[in-house]
Amino acid sequence: MKHGKRYVEAAKLVDRSVQYDANEAVAILKKTAVAKFDETIELHIRTGLDGRHADQQIRGAVVLPHGTGKTVKILVFAKGAKADEALAAGADYVGAEELIPKIQNEGWLDFDVIVATPDMMGVVGRLGKILGPKGLMPNPKAGTVTMDVTKAIADIKAGKVEYRLDKTNLVHVPVGKASFSEQQLLENFQSIMDAINKAKPSTVKGAYLKSIVLTSTMGPGIRLNVAKLVG
Repeated sequence: MKHGKRYVEAAKLVDRSVQYDANEAVAILKKTAVAKFDETIELHIRTGLDGRHADQQIRGAVVLPHGTGKTVKILVFAKGAKADEALAAGADYVGAEELIPKIQNEGWLDFDVIVATPDMMGVVGRLGKILGPKGLMPNPKAGTVTMDVTKAIADIKAGKVEYRLDKTNLVHVPVGKASFSEQQLLENFQSIMDAINKAKPSTVKGAYLKSIVLTSTMGPGIRLNVAKLVG
């Protein structure tokens, strides 16, 4: 794969044979994120889990102390008083069955997160084939299937991110934006690592976390010292 001039220059700042401490990695990231837009800083973790086994799945959410730097659009599936509550709490869209054809037939997906009250999951389930592959299905573990829609919306707006194992046993989580200070990025990163360490299944055999990489949208990956990050 051929890389542009900026990437090549940025890559010179990273020694691929070194596993960096988190503070060193963040300092380098700030220098390598040189795109003309505010790049997202991402965390990629290769785990020793086998996601084919239900007892080795990890999924959850964490509210980042400094948010994600991204404005998130929230769709809430709710009725009656809960629909009113969702609107009052700042949801961007609120609805019920009438949204099914809009999403199914018109391909409407102008939202980033879906929150649903438990009684609406039968309705949302009909959209599983569309929402599932896009990672948009609400889930109790992520706090997006709940009667407390006010708290769910407040957490998401404050910078709640979801983490979960993908089909290749990797976890990908946004940490913040390149415009954040090093301290903000480090605190967000530490919050995610604390949550992932806490989520470790008791059934895992061998190493839980095999490699941890921080990268910006357009920049090279920076490998972290895993031993120092395993709780």
